[in-house]
Amino acid sequence: MMNGGVESKTRKGLPDFLSFVNLKYVKLGYIYLLSLSSTFCFFLPPLLLLFIFVSRFPPLLAYPLSIFLLLLLYHFFTPSSVFLLDFSCYRPPDHFKITKSDFIELAMKSGNFNETSIELQRTVLDQSGIGEESYMPRVVFKPGHKVNLRDGRDEAAMVIFGAIDELLASTKINVKHIKILVLNCGVLNTTPSLSAMVINHYKLRHNTESYNLGGMGCSAGIIAIDLAKDLLNAHQGSYALVVSTEIVSFTWYSGNDVTLLPQNCSFRMGAAAVMLSSRRVDRWRSKYQLMQLVRTHKGMDDTSYKSMELREDREGKQGLYVSRDVMEVARHALRANITTLGRLEPSFQHICILATSRTALDEIQKDLKLTEDNMEASRKTLERFGNTSSSSIWYELAYLEHEGKMKRGDKVWQIGFGSGIKCNSVVWKALKNIDPPRHNNPWNL
Repeated sequence: MMNGGVESKTRKGLPDFLSFVNLKYVKLGYIYLLSLSSTFCFFLPPLLLLFIFVSRFPPLLAYPLSIFLLLLLYHFFTPSSVFLLDFSCYRPPDHFKITKSDFIELAMKSGNFNETSIELQRTVLDQSGIGEESYMPRVVFKPGHKVNLRDGRDEAAMVIFGAIDELLASTKINVKHIKILVLNCGVLNTTPSLSAMVINHYKLRHNTESYNLGGMGCSAGIIAIDLAKDLLNAHQGSYALVVSTEIVSFTWYSGNDVTLLPQNCSFRMGAAAVMLSSRRVDRWRSKYQLMQLVRTHKGMDDTSYKSMELREDREGKQGLYVSRDVMEVARHALRANITTLGRLEPSFQHICILATSRTALDEIQKDLKLTEDNMEASRKTLERFGNTSSSSIWYELAYLEHEGKMKRGDKVWQIGFGSGIKCNSVVWKALKNIDPPRHNNPWNL
């Protein structure tokens, strides 16, 4: 920890990730240089002719024309940035709030769990770090409840449309101007897709670039940002809508396999919607600029690959399995990610770590030698909203904004983990002092 920020340091004993990463970026730089050179050669002759033409004008006309040509050069030869106009995090109605005692009482009344399973869930809840005001759909506690598409779709429509409605209201973006849509949800994957559901509901354009990411776990929100970034670079001057969620009624496990029960106690309802832009003019009204994004995948290792998975018990009931090795393999993925990111972006003022559990946050805090102030957004989000999966890091950023902590020039590091195992991180820079929002913030009373 230095100067109020967080410095990433290369750890001893790690594989030589930097040599691989450096080679990768050398190749990318070479390709970009070739692309830039070809573009420059294409525009150079007509620009030279224009300058010769301008030189024949009187100074009063030549100077403005020269400035115009310089601006034209700047437009063509400087890479565009990706800006974050605004984002929203859905807060469900109060009747979805659930206390720990309510959770256990409803679980007992459901008739799905034996005494051992009830006690296990009680213990996990007590140690989870989740408070008394997170949100859950009550349908999962109904006696005889079975996971079904109807309940999943209903919950998805509520949280996804709720987040998007708030975002559109704050940005004033016409849906017809949205060129790109990327939606991620790990377990619920329907036909038509959830992204198609959004297109149908908001009547987006027929040529919208639409993508639906599934099965990629809690870190998929950053993957969605990465995909949107690449698409924005391919479609200059466009808007991209990114939506991240997980559907609790579709991840719920109603059996008694003790290896599948703990996840019942952590996942909660939520969704985040983010509006990105590659329009240079939007810099002046955007909150953040994307600085770096690093993705690390450890799926080539069997232990890592099998550490998280959706599986069925002997009765055919599905649930999320998390192995005892998950913290160790996540630690390796985190170190690899930091090794890469540390070379590209060494310091940050704020951190948003995926709020999965108190134990996970404790381990990460210890490994990275972070202060309680660094962990505040993650711990507060876990306590108030529980684990909302890939949208969790946005509730954390919303907390930082609510507390008035985001100042012009500050950098915030969002980091998430997902099945595979994956560790993905993204760095944003605040383009202005961000006052505590009066609306469109889930932390407002």
